[in-house]
Amino acid sequence: MTRSDRLADQLDWYWRKNLRPRLDGLADEEYFWEPVRDCWSIRPRGTSTAPAPEGSGGWTLDHASPDLVPTPAPVTTIAWRLAHIIVSCLGYRVGWYFGGRDVDSGTFAYAGTADEALTQLDEMYGRWNAGVRDLSDADLDDPPAMGPERFPMENRILHVNRELIHHGAEISLLRDLYRRRDGAGQHPGGHRFDVAAEFDD
Repeated sequence: MTRSDRLADQLDWYWRKNLRPRLDGLADEEYFWEPVRDCWSIRPRGTSTAPAPEGSGGWTLDHASPDLVPTPAPVTTIAWRLAHIIVSCLGYRVGWYFGGRDVDSGTFAYAGTADEALTQLDEMYGRWNAGVRDLSDADLDDPPAMGPERFPMENRILHVNRELIHHGAEISLLRDLYRRRDGAGQHPGGHRFDVAAEFDD
């Protein structure tokens, strides 16, 4: 097995066994669900209240320059987090490292439905995984030939692996919370319980 195959397999195992199955059945209501006030999300063009929404189509991503991001940072919806994976984690780097069309957050056509977002995600992940597997040992040791990132390619691949595992876990937790949103703090038997007491030895 080559180094590039080992790097690709680390993420691909997580993708096949954990993240992608956890996204099955994602519906639009859950995709856009806002668990708290003032979430950032994907919104119909012209309806965002974020300082600098991005996107070229009928839907835009809530966004702000670093100096204008609210404190504390907004909680983000599944829609926003999927868009972040598709564009910022994978899309930029697929374009920089493996050729094809460039992806830019300012001009990307963000998905207005869960099904469309999952199609975008599957396409971008497939391009990423194939690109990583084609890298030679020399490619992994050198910085990418294109793009602003000047770390060795192996470093960048490990960074993307961490990003997808991290954000995938966030999305999975949001799915768990959505499924249980009407029974927060309820014991399976139906009565309220003290979380601390449940774990008290």
